[in-house]
Amino acid sequence: MFPGRCSALFLWPAAVVLALLLAACVEGDGDDGGGAVEDHGTAIAAVEIQPRDLSRQLSVSATVEPRVRIRLASRADGTLDEVRPEVGDAVGAGDVLARLDVSEEQAELDRARAQEDDARRQYQRTRELRDQGVASAAALQRDEALLQVAESERRLWQSRVAFGAVEAPRDAVVTARHVEPGEAVDARQTLFELAAMDELVMRPGVSELDVAHLKEGMEVPLRLDAMPGEALQGHIRRIFPMAASDSRLVTVEIALPDDAAERGVRPGYLGRVRMAIDRRPDSLAVPAGALGEDDDGRYVYVVEDEQLRRRGVEPGVTRGEWTEILDGLEQGEVVLATNPLDMTDGQSVRIVGWRG
Repeated sequence: MFPGRCSALFLWPAAVVLALLLAACVEGDGDDGGGAVEDHGTAIAAVEIQPRDLSRQLSVSATVEPRVRIRLASRADGTLDEVRPEVGDAVGAGDVLARLDVSEEQAELDRARAQEDDARRQYQRTRELRDQGVASAAALQRDEALLQVAESERRLWQSRVAFGAVEAPRDAVVTARHVEPGEAVDARQTLFELAAMDELVMRPGVSELDVAHLKEGMEVPLRLDAMPGEALQGHIRRIFPMAASDSRLVTVEIALPDDAAERGVRPGYLGRVRMAIDRRPDSLAVPAGALGEDDDGRYVYVVEDEQLRRRGVEPGVTRGEWTEILDGLEQGEVVLATNPLDMTDGQSVRIVGWRG
């Protein structure tokens, strides 16, 4: 037992020395680091302030249609003797498109003319006798009234005969023909439908948010699905005064070029409009989520020397994910790109990502 006791006494001092050496190493490592843990700051995403195009884009579509459509009706009852144009034919102002049988009205007109001639001769005789002092003033007035009645009767039947000719009121194209020769028609019955091809328009519905940036006379670029290689330039002819109660859209009438029909444009084609409105081509902007608001107003955090600095700003419009900054920031500054609510002024940060 004596030799074992000597071995234990020998090993104990060695263990103490080893423990002291290890403690010294740990203390030395702490001294090299200054006795404090390094703070690398909160990881954030940032954005550099650069000019952006925040113009609002208008994108609408509508079918092409003639601005003027005419439902040409008969002005009298009768039977059609003649129907001339076919669908698709071009007609000019004053062209006769159809004729009614007006033989009865023509006979009445002939009788009215004869009665007018007789009344005029009687009036002239009475006036001569009055000049000679033979006829009375009352007789002259009576014959004058009879002449006026005869003239009125002649004009009445002359108009009814004229009603037998159905004429085009203006230059147009026949888009529908509803009758054939020999058919009996009633007064105010539609015989033809006409379209003025020299005035083609589109009438898209525009959001009430967009229509505020439009005005009459504004030029509008147009594209037609049926003519993809043809670029047309129209203009806003008028803006309707009321929005539709169901859709809240305002109808905007866009006039196509005067030669659109000559260039192959037809009513019924689908037209598309895509243009910038409320132009803001060089706006400074931040992500919409980077704006904070409290009792002191709207603000963002600017990154300066790896610290956040609160900056009051004046925001403008929001377009998608970006909000315009009218005042408070300069081009080239770096701003916190995310929600600022959990951040504080002077907080240390490090940028680990960038917003485009």
